[in-house]
Amino acid sequence: MSHRSKAAALTVIFGLTLATTPAIAATPKPTLAQIEAAKKAEAAKKKAADAAAKKLAAANQTLRSLTAKANAAQALYSKAKKELAVATTAAVAAAAYALETQQAVSAAHRVIGKMAASAYIMGGSLTEIEPLLSSNGPQDLIDQITTLDKLGQQNSMALDRYKAAEVIARAAKAKADEAKIAQEKATAKVAAAKKVADDAKALQQKEVDKLQAIQDKLAKDLASAKKVRITLEQQRALALLEESLANTAANTGGQKKVWPDIGFKGRSTIRTTEGQRAVAVAFAKKQVLARKPYIWGSEGPNSFDCSGLVYAAYRSAGLGWPNWDRLNSSLYAGYTQHVSLNELVPGDLLFYSYKGTISSIHHITIYAGNGMMWEANSKGKGLLYSNIYSIKGLMPFGGRV
Repeated sequence: MSHRSKAAALTVIFGLTLATTPAIAATPKPTLAQIEAAKKAEAAKKKAADAAAKKLAAANQTLRSLTAKANAAQALYSKAKKELAVATTAAVAAAAYALETQQAVSAAHRVIGKMAASAYIMGGSLTEIEPLLSSNGPQDLIDQITTLDKLGQQNSMALDRYKAAEVIARAAKAKADEAKIAQEKATAKVAAAKKVADDAKALQQKEVDKLQAIQDKLAKDLASAKKVRITLEQQRALALLEESLANTAANTGGQKKVWPDIGFKGRSTIRTTEGQRAVAVAFAKKQVLARKPYIWGSEGPNSFDCSGLVYAAYRSAGLGWPNWDRLNSSLYAGYTQHVSLNELVPGDLLFYSYKGTISSIHHITIYAGNGMMWEANSKGKGLLYSNIYSIKGLMPFGGRV
């Protein structure tokens, strides 16, 4: 068989087997109706949020009124406490003064008793002074003024003091009673003012909690609706892109760009699981969709070159030195297990060479499935999602990490 016949046979084989290559899970493709429904749901949430915002404004006004009420009640409470302090001081002073004057009355009464005893010893009669000893107050003394006159000048002065002390004592007692009543009223006033303040404060806190709950729910609902809408739009856009590029790859007669296999060897074992390869593919996909730029020698997170993207992708999957290192494209070909192009699975590495040899490999990509790959292409093109034949010089094997 001639060289040209062998190439033709390879073309047929690759054309038949590539279509059955295992593929990464396709991106969901929401319908336009689903996206429209999501937009309507988001609009409804927005309308509800606007209506709630008006209620929120009214509630805030109520909150300000409650705050003013609580402040006024607190002021009354403070004033009542001051009044109570004044009343308590007055009541204590009045009680002390009443006690002092009562003691003066008792002293005067004892003086009169001594006078009576002296009159008896001097030969006088007790019948005239006895009413004084049993007197109930100043009025009785006034009623018995004729008796007071009979006691003489000295005795009359003592009785006058007694009379005055009795009047003062009665006035002091009345003042003490008034102060006690004022104290009781102030105490009741303080209790009432405190209750008003406490009730207003409790109502105020209840309103605050209610408003906070409303705000939290609105924020959560709006964020959820917006996320649903954006996710559906992005999924549809990506699905359309993947369909377009996959269709291009499927219809590209690029097998002639594959170098013949002349017995290249790689590792005998692999270091990754299917799960790790899926993580690496997802990482590369994310960088491409984020439109990260190509910068030679860079391995992320803001820019990548071709081998830098491969290294960062598998590092994100848990591989690191000494099991995984930043190598150039040709060295990765020797550090991975070789698989034929019809056995590729997402996560396998693809190599591109100038001359069909390991040493002339100049580019490396990550297989995405369905004849597509994720790559850091060049400074001019950046990071791309492209078909595996879009670059000339594909090596006849993939590298499984």
